[in-house]
Amino acid sequence: MAKAAANTPSPKARAQVPHTLGFGVPATSDPHHFRVTIPKANSSKVQISEHLGLQAASSESSVIDRVLLDRPRWTSMRAEVQRAFNAQLATHGLKPGAWKVGDNPVDRLLGKELCVLAWAVEQMEMEKIPVAVRNWMALRPEERWWLFGMTAMSTGGVMDGGKGWRAALKHALGDVAQSELLSPRARRGKPGQEAGQTSLGLFGDEAP
Repeated sequence: MAKAAANTPSPKARAQVPHTLGFGVPATSDPHHFRVTIPKANSSKVQISEHLGLQAASSESSVIDRVLLDRPRWTSMRAEVQRAFNAQLATHGLKPGAWKVGDNPVDRLLGKELCVLAWAVEQMEMEKIPVAVRNWMALRPEERWWLFGMTAMSTGGVMDGGKGWRAALKHALGDVAQSELLSPRARRGKPGQEAGQTSLGLFGDEAP
């Protein structure tokens, strides 16, 4: 019993763990986050949308629909994405998440990473998706954020599939193991340079 008690977090330690929803979304008033909506019907598409929260200029522009995924494509990537996200959450001492039917809140930086993979596989041949998932996992989080930023500037809407950077992501992640070709310049620059933020949105007010 003494050993079990020693392994039980103290009330003070438990109080210091931030309360989050889904995959690392702060339980605060209208935070900037992403939402993965999984319908009950297996034939329905999965929607990924960005909710700007209090950062939105107006209520009309507060939600950006980023991508719709056919259910088989979502199913082929969801388990690996969940494991990757929970590994990141664990490093910050946050509780893990799990995909469920309905709305799934996702931290704003993890949501950017998810969009990069979703954009890559939305029109990809099914047999290539495992390769794309492996290539996506080989990228560092800040590299995924960079790719999101480049893609979202011109082809980040739900109707932009197959265009510009969306097409580039499909070929770069799905054709061969060539993730290095889309890495930020910082990766090939001076040692110690970082391409972007290095923590989840819960821990600061970094620019999106």
